[in-house]
Amino acid sequence: IRGVKGVGRRLAFVACQRAGVDVNRRAGTLSNEEIERVVQVISKPEEFKVPNWFLNRKKDPKDGTTGHVLSNTVDTKLREDLERLKKMRNHRGLRHAWGLRVRGQ
Repeated sequence: IRGVKGVGRRLAFVACQRAGVDVNRRAGTLSNEEIERVVQVISKPEEFKVPNWFLNRKKDPKDGTTGHVLSNTVDTKLREDLERLKKMRNHRGLRHAWGLRVRGQ
């Protein structure tokens, strides 16, 4: 499960718990029904009462929603955020544009 970009250890653990799948089982031993349940939990975690602080996209700047992005959407959102910061001439955006360290290292 963790091979999918945007799914880490914690989300994989919670998704298995909410789907009713034993967390110690290997992914290859799961039935198609169990895989479908896990995929549903990962794709729509809000419906399975996963808390908002668990999700990786809080307060999206465009629409203000909280959600979880997966696979190549993660790269797209990151690129959009950096472009937005550069366009605003934000300090972080300028540091990104210049190729300097951004977080005070």
